[in-house]
Amino acid sequence: MKTGDTVVYLDGSFVPQGEAAVSPLDRGFMFADGVYEVIRSYRGSLFERAAHFERLKRSLREIRIDQDAAGGLEEILPELLERNGLAGSEALIYVQITRGAAPRTHQFPAAKTAPTVYALAIPFDPPLEQRDRGIPVILVPDTRWSRCDIKSISLLPNILARQMADDVGAGEAVFIRDGVVTEGSTSTLCAVFSGTVVTHPESNVVLPGITKRVVFDLCSRTGIPVAERSFREEELPRAAEMMLLSTSREIMPIVSVDGMKVGDGTPGALTRKLQAAFSEVIRSV
Repeated sequence: MKTGDTVVYLDGSFVPQGEAAVSPLDRGFMFADGVYEVIRSYRGSLFERAAHFERLKRSLREIRIDQDAAGGLEEILPELLERNGLAGSEALIYVQITRGAAPRTHQFPAAKTAPTVYALAIPFDPPLEQRDRGIPVILVPDTRWSRCDIKSISLLPNILARQMADDVGAGEAVFIRDGVVTEGSTSTLCAVFSGTVVTHPESNVVLPGITKRVVFDLCSRTGIPVAERSFREEELPRAAEMMLLSTSREIMPIVSVDGMKVGDGTPGALTRKLQAAFSEVIRSV
C-alpha cells in the first residue's frame, strides 16, 4: 500500500489521507485542546480494545468533551483496517478527538460545537532487534503539566525529551519529578528490585498504561511479585533489571541509564520471561 492510497476516518467519512482537511480554527490546532489514543492491531484484532476505549473516554471526560464523540469508533476502526489492507497484518491505529472548530477563545466554545474525530491506521514493523538486545535511556527533568494521566495531544515536553534522547543515541527519555522516577516520554517504566517489578503508582503525574495492566496480570499468573510505589533516582543503581512498557514497544529491556549499566548490561531473565509470556498472549489474540 502506497502512502497516497491511505484511507483515514474523519468526522463520519472515510476519505483519502491527502484529501482530509481540518479547519484552521480547530481547537486541536489552536490550543492542543484534545486527546488521543494509540491501539495495536494484531492480524486485524484490536489488542485490549475495551481498555483503550475506556481510557479514551476517561480522557474525554476529564477535559469535558462529550464521551459520545467516541461513539461508533469500535466498529469504525476494523473497517479502517480493512480499507487499508491491514486486516491480516500488524498495524497501529491512531485516534484523535478535539473540541472542534470554533472562533478562537480560551473558554469552551458553544455547546453545539461538534468535536473533530480522526483516525489513522498504518502498517507497523515491531522493533524486534531492539527488543532482543535492549536499549539505553537517559534521565530528564519532568517539565510536563500536572495532569499526565490525561492522554492529551499537548505533547511538546515529551517531544523535546524524546529528541534529547535521540540526539545522544538513546532509545527513550525517562522523566524525573522532584527526584522521583515517573515514566518514559512514550512509555511506562518498570524497575526490578529484589525480584519485584516496581512502577510508579497511578496518579496525576503518570499515564495509566494499558500494557502495564497486561504485564502485571502476567506477573500475577507467573508468580512474579509486583509493587506500585514511587522510587527515586538514587535507587536506580540498585535495580537488577529495567524495562519500558508501551503499545508499540510491548516489553522493551533497558540496558543502561545515562551510560550506567543496568545489571550486566543485557536484558535480564525476568524481563525475558515476561517477554515470552506476552508473546503467548499475542499469539492467542
